[in-house]
Amino acid sequence: MMFIVLVGVFMSVLDGIVVNIALPTITTHFGTELAKSQWTITAYLLTTTSTLMIFGKISERTGRVRLFMTGFTIFVIGSFACGSSASLEQLVSFRVLQALGASMVFSISSAMLFEIAPRRSRGRAMGYLGTTVAVGSIAGPALGGFIVDALGWSYIFLINVPIGILLLILAARYMKLNETRSPRLDMDWIGAGSLVAFMGSLILFLGDLSDTSAITPAGAAYAAVFASSLAAFLLRESRCKKPLLDLSVFRVRGFSMPSFSMLLFFISSFMVSLVGPFYFEGVMAFSPSQVGIIYMITPVIMMIASPISGSLFDKHHWRYHASVGVMVVAAALALLGFMALAGILALMAAAYALQGFGGSLFQSPNNTELMGALPPPQRGIASSVSATFRNLGMSLGVSFASILVAFQLKAAGYHGAILEADRALLAGVVSNVIFVAAALCVAAAVVSLMRSGAEACDEPRQL
Repeated sequence: MMFIVLVGVFMSVLDGIVVNIALPTITTHFGTELAKSQWTITAYLLTTTSTLMIFGKISERTGRVRLFMTGFTIFVIGSFACGSSASLEQLVSFRVLQALGASMVFSISSAMLFEIAPRRSRGRAMGYLGTTVAVGSIAGPALGGFIVDALGWSYIFLINVPIGILLLILAARYMKLNETRSPRLDMDWIGAGSLVAFMGSLILFLGDLSDTSAITPAGAAYAAVFASSLAAFLLRESRCKKPLLDLSVFRVRGFSMPSFSMLLFFISSFMVSLVGPFYFEGVMAFSPSQVGIIYMITPVIMMIASPISGSLFDKHHWRYHASVGVMVVAAALALLGFMALAGILALMAAAYALQGFGGSLFQSPNNTELMGALPPPQRGIASSVSATFRNLGMSLGVSFASILVAFQLKAAGYHGAILEADRALLAGVVSNVIFVAAALCVAAAVVSLMRSGAEACDEPRQL
């Protein structure tokens, strides 16, 4: 069961960013601009981010196994449709369908793993989840590079189909849980609508800003919708008897601080993930498959180190474990930023290895503390909230990196294709984005230190 859940999570996360490495190819194939083609990434991340908590709530009525099976079926169908798209508009639309399935799977993954694992092995289980998310999010460009070079961009989606069918067969045979389902669906539809509105308008605002490098009337409208819908969501959830999101969980510092620390960590990771392929192709003149080799360093390190890190945290529960880990990531990104300017490939590879080691130190204990901070009846909330924060970090990372690149190129007086920019200019632009990402990891470490030292909660309690 753990294997099935983790493979489902891996494929869901992978498809959130596997397009990164294929983006230059997709942009050329459809004869469009980066500002439009990047929606193949943003549409997926936006859809998953804005629906994770909704599907987490729905799982209380349907049961987690049934939602997992339904979601993964939709994901496989969406993958086939993406690979068969004849236009960019079709591709973006089918990415939304694919993301809806991924959101169903991802929203309940942490809760399922937490229930499956024995109490003394929960840190290890969260380590496996951390490894899976990290490998999926960072290995996406690596696998994408090999597939694009060998088969073409459409196969980054079509390859999901046979793997997905096999996983569904295994899930039908082995995915069994004793679940207590709610007799009816008590969905806060007003809260759900305002949640989708404020997250969608935020990403649209950032997308417009990266496209125009200025506040346009459309951008101002998106900002107004974001502010009003966010206020409506918070007001609704604070007054609703059965809210979509029980805001009282954020009073538990052992839950809220790891959540916000994780948000900053994933913003940072995805900023680096987005600009890296453009650096290696535009500055170092690497092919997509060569970029893929570079991007295998971090996930390999994390694959080995994360379960070990989780096991150590199970034994010792050192409260600075996560904070030290994310500071190691900050140091790795600072080194990567300097080496991007110097162009020393060996030290850049060392920085990616250090990033993987630090990420493994951070994610396993951070996820364990986050899931264990709330009583068992609220672990479904913890799972969907953590998944929402994780995906929101991914979405914001893509948007922030796009904005920083656009502003820097415009300030330098360059308005052409990114890959055709002067190598020194592109190296400086990418380096600055990486430095900002490093600063966000320092902020994540500070936030992580602000959590309480409370032990995991294994008995129900009143918040």
